[in-house]
Amino acid sequence: MAIIAGIDEAGYGPTLGPLVVSATVFRIPDEKINESMWDLLRDSCSPATKKRTQKLIIADSKKLYTKSSGITPLERTALVMLSLTDKLPTTFREYISAVAPNIVEELAAYPWYADASFNVPLSEGVGDIATRANAIKRNCKQQGVELLGVYSTPLLEGAFNQIVSRTHNKATALLGLVLKLMSTIMRKGRHEHVRICVDRLGGRQRYRDTLSTSWPTHTLKIVEESPQRSAYRLARASQIADIDFTTNGEDRHLPIALASVYSKYLREMCMHAFNTYWAKQMPGLKPTAGYYTDAKRWLADTDDAINQLGIDRNMLIRLR
Repeated sequence: MAIIAGIDEAGYGPTLGPLVVSATVFRIPDEKINESMWDLLRDSCSPATKKRTQKLIIADSKKLYTKSSGITPLERTALVMLSLTDKLPTTFREYISAVAPNIVEELAAYPWYADASFNVPLSEGVGDIATRANAIKRNCKQQGVELLGVYSTPLLEGAFNQIVSRTHNKATALLGLVLKLMSTIMRKGRHEHVRICVDRLGGRQRYRDTLSTSWPTHTLKIVEESPQRSAYRLARASQIADIDFTTNGEDRHLPIALASVYSKYLREMCMHAFNTYWAKQMPGLKPTAGYYTDAKRWLADTDDAINQLGIDRNMLIRLR
């Protein structure tokens, strides 16, 4: 058997809220490692967002979560697939504990996360999660596919600022989260062929030195370094790991698309907690998604309240 995983982020650019990087990890038969997982799971899943279908849509989160559709399609995909790992959270706290347990204690340092309590799903239109999951389970069993886990690593606002202040480069913060998830995947598949597909991090094309430093006991081979793809092979003893940084990864690999879903979904839940907290402090305050232009509006609206509440702006406003 082989391991195939996808990694993607949400929240790299915003001024408010966390940066989230997630990984989805599958086990599949060795001979299917280079096959499209959309083809393998075509009886139950589809990448098409514009066609009416009873299949579960697994696609780039930007296609699933739009102004017209709202959060429902994104949330449906996240919760149905997570249930394949026998996890079905019913609250925000349970969800965090399921996909990002290492962050639970850090939430206490942020007033908007510390006491956040709301039910999952957020949307009433998600539908019957169990019925959809059963169809996918049958399809996975037929193809010998198993979803081993969903792993999210949120970088909360204060922690984000600490790294950017130290490195003067937010790309370093993002790469650190990616490497952390890659280490988790490599440990999980230490005796198997591993393939890790990562959505390309900005315009960066060369990762050789970073990979060599992170895995000094492995030999490294450069397979390709081009504007479209940066591919490497790490090898040691019984483990071979193919690492593939690719542009438009969400459209090329189902595991990346699914990782983008989990990153976006967790960020949206954090922003829901954020906006709920601030609405209690300032009734009638217009919520924000945290992106630069609207964040400026929101910060102007809340300036007096931030001062009155004694909020540390280094824990609130992300460095650019």
